[in-house]
Amino acid sequence: MANHASASKRNRQRIVRTLRNKGIRTNIRNALKAARAAIAAGDVNAAKEPVQKASRAFARAVTQGVLHKKTASRSISRLQSAFAQLS
Repeated sequence: MANHASASKRNRQRIVRTLRNKGIRTNIRNALKAARAAIAAGDVNAAKEPVQKASRAFARAVTQGVLHKKTASRSISRLQSAFAQLS
């Protein structure tokens, strides 16, 4: 329980940011799952778009401050490497 006005405001801001970040993380996980499934299917043309969408989702999360730059870079690199092995 906040004991002064600034602590109450920080708590309200935390709640809003947490909800926003949860949505962004959910989008990342869904895009990554779709990309991995497309890669596992083995079709290069079908996997191209989901891999690009996942890469964009990671990049967007970095610019919004949800993920660290190197975390996203590592995940994108792994995804691109898996995609490159298809062709």
